[in-house]
Amino acid sequence: MAVVEVQGAAADRYVEKASATVMKTDTLLRDTPQSVTVITRKLIDDQAMQSIADAIRYVPGIVTAQGEGNRDAAVFRGNSSTSDFFIDGLRDDVQYYRDFYNIDSIEAIKGANAMIFGRGGSGGVINRVSKQARRAPLSNATVGVGSYGHKRATVDVGRAVGADLALRLNAMAERSDSYRDGVMVERHGINPTMTLRAGKNTEVSLGYEYFRDDRIADRGMPSFNGRPYDADESTFFGNAELSPTGVRVHAVSAYLEHDFGNGFMLRNRTRLADYDKFYQNVYANSPVNAGTGRLAVGAYYDATERTNLFNQTDLSYTVATGSVTHRLVGGVEFGRQETDNIRRAGVFAANPSVPVSNPTYTGGVSFPTATVSNYSAANVASVYVQDQIIFSPQWQAVAGLRYDRFSVDFNNRLATTNGSFEVVDTPVSPRFGLIYKPVEAVSLYTSFSRAYVPRAGDQLTSLTASNRAFDPEKFDNVEVGVKWDVTPVLSASAALYRLDRSNVVVPGAVAGTSMLVDGQRSKGVELDIAGQLTPALSIMGGYAYQDATLTADQSPTARAGARLAMVPKHTFSLWNRYNFGDDLGVALGVVYRDSLYTSTSNAVTLPSFTRIDGAVYYRLSKQYRLQLNVENLFDKKYWASAHNDNNITPGAPRSVKLSLLASF
Repeated sequence: MAVVEVQGAAADRYVEKASATVMKTDTLLRDTPQSVTVITRKLIDDQAMQSIADAIRYVPGIVTAQGEGNRDAAVFRGNSSTSDFFIDGLRDDVQYYRDFYNIDSIEAIKGANAMIFGRGGSGGVINRVSKQARRAPLSNATVGVGSYGHKRATVDVGRAVGADLALRLNAMAERSDSYRDGVMVERHGINPTMTLRAGKNTEVSLGYEYFRDDRIADRGMPSFNGRPYDADESTFFGNAELSPTGVRVHAVSAYLEHDFGNGFMLRNRTRLADYDKFYQNVYANSPVNAGTGRLAVGAYYDATERTNLFNQTDLSYTVATGSVTHRLVGGVEFGRQETDNIRRAGVFAANPSVPVSNPTYTGGVSFPTATVSNYSAANVASVYVQDQIIFSPQWQAVAGLRYDRFSVDFNNRLATTNGSFEVVDTPVSPRFGLIYKPVEAVSLYTSFSRAYVPRAGDQLTSLTASNRAFDPEKFDNVEVGVKWDVTPVLSASAALYRLDRSNVVVPGAVAGTSMLVDGQRSKGVELDIAGQLTPALSIMGGYAYQDATLTADQSPTARAGARLAMVPKHTFSLWNRYNFGDDLGVALGVVYRDSLYTSTSNAVTLPSFTRIDGAVYYRLSKQYRLQLNVENLFDKKYWASAHNDNNITPGAPRSVKLSLLASF
């Protein structure tokens, strides 16, 4: 993979000390009563990260899921989501694979997050911080090649134009095959931005992004006797040629910041994004039958068109009342999401099963029948207020409250009755935290936060006439922790949490009825460390222990006490980079993941694994350097992720990426 080398202070470190997103004010992470892991641009570059799954690998408490081979999917403290993704604090929730070519850092913010991000954020969110135009000149370009036909190039150029205007352009193109038979990806992105100083205290940033991603939806392999079927990693089950997926994204952003002076600051953010996403798949749809050596295949086509418009306005004010300082922030958010979704069932021309000896389905498949055809218009109006209170050098507190009015006009075009209806939810989301600092560099904290997920689901497509009357699902997160800035360039943290999910709809005792139950509980410990141990040695790592179970029966196969899907009890990761002077560096990373279940049936287990990665960095001259990344250095066979008991993705064998980086 080609790697962009960002100029400036952040280019040299694995640790970030502050965020403007997590608290809606510029706040030190040390003074934030919540577990936060930041993936800096330097770490993105050094590990040659290209995807959310790559970033999650080094974030304790979050595990990547398969997402049916067509989208980013994360499991936050036991809660699976395909929509809790944001960019610069604004919702980016359509199901697709995101790229990092125009990203400065990635914030993994764990626990319930509705106070800051609104609906969703049940177990956490991932926020990407985008590159913006700045006055400092930069000219970076990269080109990379690698295993399985990998080819990628990026550019990142920026200049000041006069005294008040800066321009920047990020662009990317990639074409790669895969270790999986018939699987490929082709994507392009371009993101011009401009920053205008409109007066002494006002700054305006404008941007546009076009992003296109085309690939094969790969849903992996089936199971056999409670384990993944032991086939070669390259084997595709179903039909790769009949499993295309693609997305087109057009997004316009506008950010305004004005300093009124005397402690008043105004921030306004607007994002208008249009998404056109489709996927079609012919995939393994059953375990392997021990008697016949065959498995069933399934197929469907799904298309979603969505337009998002979100606007946030925050006004912050810092005031001292005697010995107590208040950092107040109040704001409003308005949004509208129009979603058109259709799904068509696959109809097979021949027997929809294949032998494991040759698992490619070669019969014809058509998609004539719509099983889902929905249109929805969701309107969001929110108001929130938060106070960060500094009582003394030792004691701080945070108290915040958010009110959302979330309404959905839903039209099920296939329903003969009760096909059109409106649902209105008005949740209130609190957040409280208390911080004690025995010394300036150490913070001990405790916190409580709440989040809601409406019945429309995280993709706004699952409302029915029967579930619309139920209250939203509720998520309560209680957390205690400690954060320590060991040195100015090294930080560590530890968190202990409990996350409860309730208001889960399950079938009632009488046929045809439903009821609400307390759904699940996640408990765990998370440890983080990032930064420089010595001037030559940088590290990034974490450990998580998770105990996540159902607390009530949810179906005949999802019973109370069952462990949640895609939640390992233990995970560990540690990345180490050592520089031998200014021109040569080496890195070694280790990732361990405990065994886990692929679904709440607890019928299929993915075994534990340990994976080793490495890299070498060599500076050819002031302008040029080479980077070699080797993933899965010892060619370990393992199982990377799953969507259910019979969609299991094998991990990639050893793969190499060589990049040439130029900075002028």
